[in-house]
Amino acid sequence: MPPTDHRPLTLRDVSEASGVSEMTVSRVLRNRGDVSQATREKVLEAAKTLGYVPNKIAGALASQRVNLVAVIIPSLRNMVFPEVMSGISQELEETELQPVVGVTDYLPEKEDKVLYEMLSWRPSGVIIAGLEHSDASRAMLKASGIPVVEIMDTDGHPVDCAVGISHRRAGREMARAIVKAGYTNIGFMGTKMPRDHRARKRFEGFTEQLAKSGIEIMDREFYSGGSALAKGREMTAAMLERTPELDFLYYSNDMIGAGGLLHLLDRGIAVPGQIGLAGFNGVELLDGLPRRLATMDACRTEIGRRAAQIIAARVADPAAPVAPVVELSPRIEYGDTLRRR
Repeated sequence: MPPTDHRPLTLRDVSEASGVSEMTVSRVLRNRGDVSQATREKVLEAAKTLGYVPNKIAGALASQRVNLVAVIIPSLRNMVFPEVMSGISQELEETELQPVVGVTDYLPEKEDKVLYEMLSWRPSGVIIAGLEHSDASRAMLKASGIPVVEIMDTDGHPVDCAVGISHRRAGREMARAIVKAGYTNIGFMGTKMPRDHRARKRFEGFTEQLAKSGIEIMDREFYSGGSALAKGREMTAAMLERTPELDFLYYSNDMIGAGGLLHLLDRGIAVPGQIGLAGFNGVELLDGLPRRLATMDACRTEIGRRAAQIIAARVADPAAPVAPVVELSPRIEYGDTLRRR
């Protein structure tokens, strides 16, 4: 079992867990020397179970740490994460800490690899998107001996600390606003689940709240890859052809929502009178649309700032008191596509 005192793991821990000498462990992890396949597998399995990551700067620095903060996010193409990075960078500017970014493409196996490589350089802290990780990644985070802040989500149990919003609550609040506005025939469009955990939680909160009002989703469609704007147009056209009685379309993000809005305007459909629309994220890039899309601000920059504050405080004083979960409160922006009553 990994140690519970939050100290960094050492070769000795792996040696004791695998039942071989520290020198043999070192040879296996550096892929050096003559070691039997059975011994190699035993050592690698013990290291994986413990969450041990080799130290590439061992002996180079007395502190065994570098002034880097590993920031691991699923995408740089998604407009959400550059704003998170902006908040992190702004907060770390006045410190000696520098963020370095790893991208996972929403793939758990890639997250394992990126985290392994970044931890091997012994950063001063980790900021990582989401609360859902593989067993290997969770073991590495727990065994790292450094501050870890999971961001964007608070619906779950963090390894160390979490900063974000409740996506289930965000879905519920949007459902309440839509029902209050008088819409009853509702369609949903979003990214494929369960890979996008936060979109899944919003959808769950959304449908649960609708059910309390006796409403079920009338139609739904999911996509992956390609231009979100173009996908929004395509999916909206297809859904309205299938289910013409729809009077509201809820999108898992603003970009596909913007595509849907452009399709409706091109068709001369009255928005929000005939059909209402809402997205999620509050992306400023879309402020130039002919109509302001109803959305919900996801507090992206503030999430980045709060996460960086926690890392900086813990680096300065490892005993500094920190709330295990910091939950921010997003707000609905009604724009021009959701009636207010």
